[in-house]
Amino acid sequence: MAFELPDLPYERDALAPLISARTLDFHHGKHHKGYVDKLNKAVDGTELAGKSLEDVIRATSASGDMSVFNNAAQAWNHAFYWRSMAPDGGGAPRGAVAKLIDRDFGSFAAFKTAFANAGATQFGSGWAWLVAKNGKLEVRQTANAETPLTEAGVTPLLTMDVWEHAYYLDYQNKRPDYIAAFLDELVDWDFVDANLTAAAEATAG
Repeated sequence: MAFELPDLPYERDALAPLISARTLDFHHGKHHKGYVDKLNKAVDGTELAGKSLEDVIRATSASGDMSVFNNAAQAWNHAFYWRSMAPDGGGAPRGAVAKLIDRDFGSFAAFKTAFANAGATQFGSGWAWLVAKNGKLEVRQTANAETPLTEAGVTPLLTMDVWEHAYYLDYQNKRPDYIAAFLDELVDWDFVDANLTAAAEATAG
């Protein structure tokens, strides 16, 4: 069964003017679709065909098959990124994730600084992440297609794409402005909280 490009969880213009419909036309409709199409071509007729996207990522990361890994991981990272945002997002988190952010970073302001720094200092292309590891929240950065999925015991909660194609049409070289818009007005904290709950249930089970 072939991998499919997931629909955006909102209309293409729903994040405008922070992220324009034109950016999403290229980012989702060209870049993300390209990763999915290349992945399907790469796994067709191999033992990876029919496996879940997560299993393909972990298997190819372990084997060093970067030609498949890069497309699989980018397909997964992008799908997670779309769900990390919402038209009415941003602001301070609520619920369990808010308490853990205060516990593990000292304050929401300190978390924002750490997350923004991870995105701003990622040299070249990559991602900024909020993850849970052993019950504690951490900010991570990964280069290119790398993803926290490859590390045992780590659960991704939130990601921000800092490849230039994620923001260049709207912000040009002003990556910090894009990061500020993401944190202040786009983060879907309900999605983050749902990921945290799922991680806790998986650990308890």
